[in-house]
Amino acid sequence: MDLQFDASMLRASGNTRPDVSQFGKKNVVLPGTYRVDVYINNAWYGRKDINMRDQDGETRPCISRDLLEKAGMNFGVLPPETAQKLAEMDASCIRLDQLVDKAGSSFDAGKQRLDISIPQAALKQAARGEVDPESWDDGVPAAILQYNANVYHTESNGYRDTQSYLGLDAGFNLGPWRFRHSGSYSYSDSSGSDYQASRTYLQRAIAPLKSQLTLGDAYSDGTVLDSFGFRGVQLGSDDRMLPQSQRGYAPVVRGTANTNAKVQVKQGGNILYETTVAPGAFEITDLYPTGYGGDLEVIVTEADGSEHVSRVPYAAAVAALRPGITRYNALVGEYRDSRMEGDAPLVGQLTLQHGFTNLLTGYGGLTVAEGYTAAALGVALNTDYGAFGFDVTAARTQLDNEADRSGQSYRLSYSRLLPTDTNISVAAYRYSTEGYLNLSDAMYLRDLDARGISHGMTGISRGRLQLTLNQALPEGWGSFYLSGSSQTYWNRADRDTQFQFGYNNRFGNINYNLSLSRDFDATRDEWDNRAMLNVSIPLGGGYGSGYANSNTSVQYDSASGDYSARESLSGSLGRNRDFSYGLSAGYASRGDDGGQTDINGNIGYTTPIARLSASAGKSGDSSQASVSASGSMVLYGGGVAFSPDSSDTFVVVEADGAAGARVLNGSGLRVDPWGHALIAGAQAYSQNDIALDPKGIPLNIELQSTLEHAVPTAGAVVPVKFKTTDKGRTVSFKLRRADGQAIPFGASVVDADGNERGVMAQGGRVLVKGLNLGLSYLTVKMDGKEASRCGFTYELPAQVESEPVKLIHQPMVCQ
Repeated sequence: MDLQFDASMLRASGNTRPDVSQFGKKNVVLPGTYRVDVYINNAWYGRKDINMRDQDGETRPCISRDLLEKAGMNFGVLPPETAQKLAEMDASCIRLDQLVDKAGSSFDAGKQRLDISIPQAALKQAARGEVDPESWDDGVPAAILQYNANVYHTESNGYRDTQSYLGLDAGFNLGPWRFRHSGSYSYSDSSGSDYQASRTYLQRAIAPLKSQLTLGDAYSDGTVLDSFGFRGVQLGSDDRMLPQSQRGYAPVVRGTANTNAKVQVKQGGNILYETTVAPGAFEITDLYPTGYGGDLEVIVTEADGSEHVSRVPYAAAVAALRPGITRYNALVGEYRDSRMEGDAPLVGQLTLQHGFTNLLTGYGGLTVAEGYTAAALGVALNTDYGAFGFDVTAARTQLDNEADRSGQSYRLSYSRLLPTDTNISVAAYRYSTEGYLNLSDAMYLRDLDARGISHGMTGISRGRLQLTLNQALPEGWGSFYLSGSSQTYWNRADRDTQFQFGYNNRFGNINYNLSLSRDFDATRDEWDNRAMLNVSIPLGGGYGSGYANSNTSVQYDSASGDYSARESLSGSLGRNRDFSYGLSAGYASRGDDGGQTDINGNIGYTTPIARLSASAGKSGDSSQASVSASGSMVLYGGGVAFSPDSSDTFVVVEADGAAGARVLNGSGLRVDPWGHALIAGAQAYSQNDIALDPKGIPLNIELQSTLEHAVPTAGAVVPVKFKTTDKGRTVSFKLRRADGQAIPFGASVVDADGNERGVMAQGGRVLVKGLNLGLSYLTVKMDGKEASRCGFTYELPAQVESEPVKLIHQPMVCQ
């Protein structure tokens, strides 16, 4: 049944009535199979093939049982009579509205979107941020090149030198496989050229294991044992394959509700999570990790308004995992260390972590190499008094020309957010016995021992203490931080010690920072104290006009007695802050040699294909200048796409004819003249919402959709196509009837084939799309009736942009 609108509610011109008859007709969807975006309770689920079938005289989407099960519908909670009805239905075409009360579906043909609505009670508990692995996209075959180039020229006292650097990350994708090579080329007038290859490897995801397989050059996971470089084979957990709410550590929240209750989880007064639970015991397992944010407050509000409040300790230790989560890493290959001159020794390592409860995470590892063995075992505890971590590592090193070494290393760590808003993020102490060596030191010592120079091995660690503390002060008083570390050695008498203290606050829009540092210089056997004051003042500006900021800094060094002062101005210009600039001048004392001034400047510009910058400076008799460029390019079956940013995972926007459309996923990123835009930094195994702003595209181009989705796997290049339609040329006309009367608002403008080209607006104006060049005729159809028409002739020149449209008026008798 068509809808009826009351046109009298709209304001009319003169004696004419608005024509709204065409808006009462429903969109008709023809039966067939459509590739659509499926949304479950307004959350994007994936892109699926949906069959539209004629049901009870109306075309409806066929929703299969398999789709509903994967989407999380809990068929086990259906009452017996509903389960019987389900058994009688076609499993490939279920009518949700006949199955579950208040469930249903709707299809938007224009957006190719299917919305499925299912009451929460009929859904299984699913982790927030979970994406169906069937939606993971390995992308298309592609070649990738990322670069960072710099040329640096210096002159000082008659000496000149030019240095060039080019860093490259290149590779190609084929199905789930990723081949990558990283290296750098450097050249200078004084030392010549050199190329260093840092990594070359082949990698792919193993989805059932939620792991990555790597062949070639890689680094071990340093969570349990110290990280090192190797060339070989590695298989290890990839947390990115978990739902976003399952990554990192957060405790499981448990409780009991007496009625249908609302549950809120708060931290520091902020609501982290809210849901409704049925009577009985409940569990919340999908809290997002919040670092060292403090204990959780759980508020259960019953149907009668009564509340029950409980507390869950939350202070994540470094190696803590959620209950039930297991991580592993296994590798075998050749140990890599640029300091070693002998043959690369073979090495193998296995590490394992498992979350047992909110309180306890256990972990351990084993490293075996030529002449070296190490084993580690530890626990991470989340307690009412903070997060503790404790582990012990035992190692044995075999040497050819001196006695073997063996020993243990003990590590204790602590973190806690105190009620005083004092955040002790890291407080750790590590003690190693004299015979203990980590893998890096052991391999280096064995290499020196083989060459008969093991006495050259210095700096064997004995004990290390470190602390990082952040303290927020009452409103208006700012905050301060304190950090420090102290390191002792078995074969060195001195101690490496450093402390830092900083205070931050603001006065109005002015930000200021005071920092103090104290370091022990072992070579001079004295302390070096430094103090610095920074004052930053914003100079105004905005989104359209840019931004500027001035900064003043003063520093004093007690060791040399020198001081320095610097004034700088920096800012950005352009609608998207594409242009940046900076200018600074400074003065530094040089003891008895007097002082020295310097001046430096830099500019930067971010283009759609690269990020460019240049700098120049002069200090006394020395000067320098540099230029640099960085960016990425991807070559695939659809062409070449460029980006000023670098990344591991890419999404290529394809929008034919939509040159100039702004991509909302990147600052200043726009569709290029070839219809491409390259988005760097896409989140692997997560839903990426890709949005276009059509402002700026040609009037004749129409985007059928401004929002698409992509779920790339790690390292993938995934094209996302935005369908566009060339509507022909678009022209604005102002029309009046031959008898001088106004044309009614809402009247349709149609061409000779009866296709609608526009709708009349107020004042006789109409924006007509899809016009052809030359002389043609259009008809204005009023009141939705074939018998009520007026027509006009127009002539469209070849260059609509530069020539006015000629309107040919002729006497017409409106039917």
